Amino acid sequence: MTVWALVDCNNFYVSCERLFNPRLNGRPVVVLSNNDGCVVARSNEAKALGIRMGQPWFEIAAWAERAGVVACSSNYALYSDLSRRVMALLAHFAPHQEVYSIDECFLDFSCFDPAERVSHAQRLRQAVYQQLGLPVCVGVGPTKTLAKLANTCAKKGWAGEEGSCDLSGWGEAARAALLAQIPVAEVWGIGRRLAAQLAAVGITTAGALAAAERGWLRRRFSLVVARTAAELRAEACLDWQEMPITQRQLVVSRSFGERVHDCESLSGAVTAFASAASAKLRRHGWLARQIGVFLETSPFTPPYTHAFATAALVIPSNDALTLAHEANALAARLYQPGVPYKKAGVVMYELLPAHCWQPDLFAHEQLPEQRRRHRLMAAVDRLNERLGRDTVTLAAALVGRWPMRQTRRSPHYTSDWQALPVALARGCVTW
Repeated sequence: MTVWALVDCNNFYVSCERLFNPRLNGRPVVVLSNNDGCVVARSNEAKALGIRMGQPWFEIAAWAERAGVVACSSNYALYSDLSRRVMALLAHFAPHQEVYSIDECFLDFSCFDPAERVSHAQRLRQAVYQQLGLPVCVGVGPTKTLAKLANTCAKKGWAGEEGSCDLSGWGEAARAALLAQIPVAEVWGIGRRLAAQLAAVGITTAGALAAAERGWLRRRFSLVVARTAAELRAEACLDWQEMPITQRQLVVSRSFGERVHDCESLSGAVTAFASAASAKLRRHGWLARQIGVFLETSPFTPPYTHAFATAALVIPSNDALTLAHEANALAARLYQPGVPYKKAGVVMYELLPAHCWQPDLFAHEQLPEQRRRHRLMAAVDRLNERLGRDTVTLAAALVGRWPMRQTRRSPHYTSDWQALPVALARGCVTW
């Protein structure tokens, strides 16, 4: 039986910023989304001040600066590079690794003696901090869902030692007592909306979800919820690289640094968004059955307009060429000359695992071209992974001007020679 360990970097974006700017330690820090729009990461100090995830920065900027909050623009090149280093280091601590997100991965702890799992987790945490300067927490459990929950317990101090929690050796009664104290919204895959639906039928804790009858959960909610409940009961339903699609859509959007009026620039933006969405789909092993595009003006400059259109894909796809073609066709339908567009986005709907799709008779003639596109996209992904993001991209994504505002971005310390720190005499450091 597999014993899972979920390793998660604490407040990853903020920790990356603090790594090269120690003056931020102990201060409330937030990282902002593209164009410095919304809060996408918060330090513990910022959370204590009541700053919410996703909160628009302009709403709280004046108050936050008076409260000593430091805001940083997103530096995705830095975060991506540090993520690769973290994952490469963690791979040495277990015989099997599955990278789940930019700051999380599953490790196989099955080969370690039960009495040694916590100490091994602590050695792992110490190694990551000493070699990379980033804090991590480790949750261990007999299923993926329990490992994820154990990680939450380690972060919040609900059980286990500081920074680590091992639920793999807990008995059924002890585990049930712990789950009874944890809100159901803390369970992996149970979002805020689903938690409200579960609360409406009396399921407010992880323990209540685990105790619910599986058949009823499947009929009332979904198979995913039923499997989640089974995993909370230590019944393994998820294997390596088998992660349920817990989201119904994937969105890539951006607010422009300045108003965009011409169709050519909008086309370039929509192409770039569709290409980024396709890369995310491939990275997760998903296909999309439907695509949508929206164009909108600033809600603070009347008249506000929000145009939206969708189209079904003949064959479910994660191919950048197909998705960009469909997205541009939708954008051309929505575009109105002279309108000052502030934001655009591409939405992928009806996501399904790529290995679960079965073609029908009517799609047979398109399969050879689909296989050719699959090989092309695999080659593009390999080049971009090796040489850097967007080394190979669609030419149309480079057309037009839709600049992004990043007034608070830190340097690319680890990926730009000009941004390397310089050591001076007597221990001084300059940037």
